[in-house]
Order: sequence, then structure tokens, then C-alpha cells
Amino acid sequence: MKKVLIFGGSGQIGRHLIRRLTKKNHLVTVVTRNLHKKGIILKTQGNPGYVEVVEANIFNENELNHLFENKDICINLVGILFEKKNDTFKNIHINFPTMLSQMSKKYNVEKLIHVSALGIEKSLDSKYAKSKLEGEKNIINNFSNLNILRPSVVFSVDDNFTTNLMTLLNLLPIFPLYYGGRTKFCPLHVSDFCEIILKVIEENISDKIIECVGPEEISFREIIEKLLISIDKKKTLVPIPIKIANLMAYFFEKFPSPLITRDQIKLLKYDNVLSGENKSNVDIDIPAKAKFDDEILKYSYMWKKGGEYSKKKN
Repeated sequence: MKKVLIFGGSGQIGRHLIRRLTKKNHLVTVVTRNLHKKGIILKTQGNPGYVEVVEANIFNENELNHLFENKDICINLVGILFEKKNDTFKNIHINFPTMLSQMSKKYNVEKLIHVSALGIEKSLDSKYAKSKLEGEKNIINNFSNLNILRPSVVFSVDDNFTTNLMTLLNLLPIFPLYYGGRTKFCPLHVSDFCEIILKVIEENISDKIIECVGPEEISFREIIEKLLISIDKKKTLVPIPIKIANLMAYFFEKFPSPLITRDQIKLLKYDNVLSGENKSNVDIDIPAKAKFDDEILKYSYMWKKGGEYSKKKN
């Protein structure tokens, strides 16, 4: 049994991970910035008595000090895809993980697990990628017993990837393809990713950087085509010039939760696949099993005509 401290536990990875950890009898403390809004949901994600939810300002070291006492594992799942107000790439991807690594050392935490992103070492023209890399370098310098996990796109019914795409495919008469839709991904289902995290903890895997991928390599165009099939829709897929894509993204950035940003368009230039420079989940004998087509069929009916009633009965 381990005592696990999780930051960013209210996202899709966090909720699934809490269930996995408590089923293995690990005691989980989840830190949230809004207990009233997220506390009840988080408490229901694990076995009764195994989950503690604490409200704290994640940038206030004094509030976090007591949380690190007697903890075995610290897991950082905090990350953003776009900036807003105080949630900047610098604060979230550099300053915060740097502070966690320093506190993990101070309180003799056994292991720090930091979730980063695949492909960032190639995307040096992206603010997102550069901030992720700098955060990684800082925690490596500050703390020795750590694992940096770099997943490809993580998907599930609770994601902001496939669900947003299916919503857009329902609304738009045509769908824009950036860079011709050629960018490659290795979609990783959240259940497989959480299994990787669990094995890293229980088998005390020591590799500092682990690239995490699903069982398939799929282009962005193929992802869109698979989603269209799953929701029984036909749309025209149109490659668009990057200048036009950036202009569209400029206007999207005015919204509180933009569909895409200019920085994300820069990321789409680069394949999101194994680099060959670090070990992968396959190398450490934790291969992903869930296939993209099979998993999206379990929830894509919600975007079909008729919703729940479109599900086929055996």
C-alpha cells in the first residue's frame, strides 16, 4: 500500500487513475482548487475511505507543505493546452512542476511521476512544447527518483479530443485538415495509460523518460474518417493553407475555451509518435491494448442521430 498525492486529479486521467489506485488499496490524496465544485465527484471515484480530497492553491507552498508529509508517491497531471490569465504555460508547465520536484526532495518522497507530452522535443517553435521541455529539465535537475511519462493523445469518453471532434463533425458542413491531415498519432486509451502509471508505481520502474503510445499509428485524417464512420456522418474534408488556418485560430483564441490556437497548429506540424530516443511502454513490457475503433464505438453513439436510442441491441 502506497500513500499517493495527486495534482490534477479532476481531469480524465485523474478520475480513471484514482479508481485504479484505490482498487489496489493505495491511499489517495487529491488536491483541487475548487472543493465545492469538484470534491463530491472526486470522492466517488475510489473505494470509500481510500480517497481524501483537499482544497489548496497549488502555487501556495505553505498550503502544500503538510500534504507532502508521509507521502510515498507524488503524481503531477496538471497541464493546459492554451493560456488564460494566471494559467500560463510558464506557471503551469515550468514553475509548478519545478516547485513539486523541490518539495518532493524536501519531504523525501519515494517517487515523483510527471505527465508531460510526446513529441515536444521536435516542436521547438511551440510555446507549449518549449514550456513542457523546460519543466522536464528542471525536475530532472531537482529530483532523482522520478518518471516523466510522455503520452501521445489520450482519449476516452471524458476527453477533450475525440468528443470535441465529434461535436464539430456534427456541426460543420466541411472539416478543415491542417497539413493535409498527414500528422501521425498513436492514440492511447486512458485505461491503458492509467495501467502504465500503476505498473510504474508497483514495479518501481526507474527509467526517467518513458514514451507512452497506443497499439496503432494513425494519421489525423484517418482519425477524422474513423470518427465519421462511428457517428454515421459524411463530411467533406478540406486541406486548408496554414495562413488561413492561423487566421481562423486567431479568432478562436478570443473565446474562453478555443477550439484551436495558433500554437496548437504549430504542434500539428510534427508527428506524435515514438522518437526512438527513449524507452516506451512497450519496452518496459506494458503494451497498450485498447484500439481506437473499438473504444470510440462505446461512446460515439451520443453523437449519432437519436443518441442513446441509436445503440444497436443484440
